[in-house]
Amino acid sequence: MAVKSFDRPMALLASSAPAAQAAKTMLRERYRFAPLDEAEMIVALGGDGFLLQTLHEMLARGRLCPVFGMNRGTVGFLMNDWRRDGLRDRLAGAKHFSVAPLAMEAVTVDGETVHHPAINEVSLLRETRQTAWIEVSVNGRVVLPELVCDGVLVATPAGSTAYNLSAQGPILPLGSKVLALTPISPFRPRRWRGALIPDEFKVGFRVLDPVKRPVSAVADQLEVRDVATIEVSVDRSRALTLLFDPEHALDERIAMEQFQS
Repeated sequence: MAVKSFDRPMALLASSAPAAQAAKTMLRERYRFAPLDEAEMIVALGGDGFLLQTLHEMLARGRLCPVFGMNRGTVGFLMNDWRRDGLRDRLAGAKHFSVAPLAMEAVTVDGETVHHPAINEVSLLRETRQTAWIEVSVNGRVVLPELVCDGVLVATPAGSTAYNLSAQGPILPLGSKVLALTPISPFRPRRWRGALIPDEFKVGFRVLDPVKRPVSAVADQLEVRDVATIEVSVDRSRALTLLFDPEHALDERIAMEQFQS
């Protein structure tokens, strides 16, 4: 089947890594790129961290253009393979994946309210040597009166193979419409290893002793110190689109991670 032509204006972004900058130079010699504010699609060169940074910049700007990432970093799980040639054909034939970010609302012990999105996860982490004491609720109902732990996180399917997997959380296939609620080094209750939550539900956390046992909240790359309460929900109004070569589609990558040793 013939690949359809691609003629939409595209912008080019690259991380500061030498490999990404070299790739940027090569692509600019071969293709025409538009300013970011005029683009309908973005090509991002770097690693997974740079892709997350790019997506957060788009959320901040309110420009939710599809993003095609090419790996010029290390792991590159969320990236396509780097190739200089055939870029426009790859964009025309790319598979689209919609990723709805999490919306975090954190209130600090001083009463400051912070809102921030997260594409991968929102995590709560103890700030000192003492364990955190956290009350967990789902849709306003307390499900764990006291979770004693190093922390706890809420992960999206797209982020389930990142920090969530390292914390022994489940891998969530794209389109599963659930979130992973995963403890980090739980001490009490001893047998609780997490839960799957329908993604239309809100997850709430209340730090039970925020002065003696301070906790920080991290939404992807943004940290809020000394939090008292946190609410996490899915924000479908700001869904992002990631583009992948059909042979390296994100849904297949995530599914295959379940079989990695």
